Amino acid sequence: MAKQRGRQQTARRRDRGKPATGGRRKPCQFCRDKIDVVDYKDFGMLRRAMSEKGKIRSARITGSCRRHQAQLALAIKRARELGLLPYVSER
Repeated sequence: MAKQRGRQQTARRRDRGKPATGGRRKPCQFCRDKIDVVDYKDFGMLRRAMSEKGKIRSARITGSCRRHQAQLALAIKRARELGLLPYVSER
């Protein structure tokens, strides 16, 4: 019984400073708007998925599903190749 109490206390000590991560994941913006294909010409949408430095944000941050995140990355790469988006931001 003493061993169990000790294990519970150490688990509480480990988790003391961490925030609670419970809750639901937000739905994919593209699935919610019923967008089948991400368009490389839609700058506003592509800019939201890029950081200030010009990097592609992860799906965890953008909140998009796996399918749309892959399409989003491909659309950003296409827009960069055509010169519609910069590879790196201005310093």
